[in-house]
Amino acid sequence: MNIVTELFVVTFKIMWSFVLAGAKWFVRPREKSVRGQVCVITGAGSGLGRLFALEFARRRATLVLWDINRQGNEETAEMVREIYQKLSPSEGSSGVVQELPLFQPKVYAYVCDVSRRESVYSTAEKVRRDVGNIDMLINNAGVVSGHHLLECPDELIERTMMVNCHAHFWTTKAFLPAMLELNHGHIVTVASSLGLFTTAGVEDYCASKFGAIGFHESLSHELKAADKDGIKMTLVCPFLVDTDMFKGCKIRKEMAPFFPPLKPEYCVQQAMRAILTDQPMICTPRVTYMVTFMKTVLPFDATVCMYRFIGADKCMYPFLAQRKEFTNNNESKTGI
Repeated sequence: MNIVTELFVVTFKIMWSFVLAGAKWFVRPREKSVRGQVCVITGAGSGLGRLFALEFARRRATLVLWDINRQGNEETAEMVREIYQKLSPSEGSSGVVQELPLFQPKVYAYVCDVSRRESVYSTAEKVRRDVGNIDMLINNAGVVSGHHLLECPDELIERTMMVNCHAHFWTTKAFLPAMLELNHGHIVTVASSLGLFTTAGVEDYCASKFGAIGFHESLSHELKAADKDGIKMTLVCPFLVDTDMFKGCKIRKEMAPFFPPLKPEYCVQQAMRAILTDQPMICTPRVTYMVTFMKTVLPFDATVCMYRFIGADKCMYPFLAQRKEFTNNNESKTGI
């Protein structure tokens, strides 16, 4: 095939991909079943990780929960067991009776510090020994330091990078070889809108999320180059979620109704829909796509003007002030 013919073919494929993407707005893709599949979730002890675990449990997946917090992880595991008990042996999450062999999913909880590659590799080995190969990897664990750059201890900057970015390398290296051998699996990167565009005061967090997204996209291309179409990748980029992680963050009050913090349940439901339909990327709310596009086409000064109008340029400052006050209070108590 000469280059001119190939160019026409590529152009047609690109146009066809637009048609398929548009069709999904009108015809909802069918969700795949994860019944009996082994799903590893990092940061499962609280927040979005816990909600992901509960959603996969309702769909009868076998859960492997990782968290550095033993108590929180065990609490999530107990919630999962309660869901398993409520599900009848032949009933799925939709309540429709299925003619499938009797299967009783299980939940396994492991204490793991994903910032330490030795901990990741040793825990992954325990999982292979106790459970077997995994089908899904949800890289969800995340932290935020909550300090301005010049006030942030180096140790907290390093920890943010290790948990939010480096950990994705270690978990993927631990589980990807088996996925490649079987040409089967699904890797989910829970990143953030702050990995697509930035704001002031959270340099370490933004850098870590940009890194996680870069890792995810490069790995996606590597799998495509290797023709491993059986391994799916999904990138999850939510706007600020209404949890304690960024408590106090505020934008201009007139614009707040257009950019409300996301309810964690809604965020996870949207992410689950994307995961179960093998959607490559999901941003919530949808306006995030527009903000990302505008960032790429507008001059930097225009972006600054837009940030200032919305109140996004200093939206993290109230959150940082609360963190600083909390830290100072704790230091005062310790001194007493």
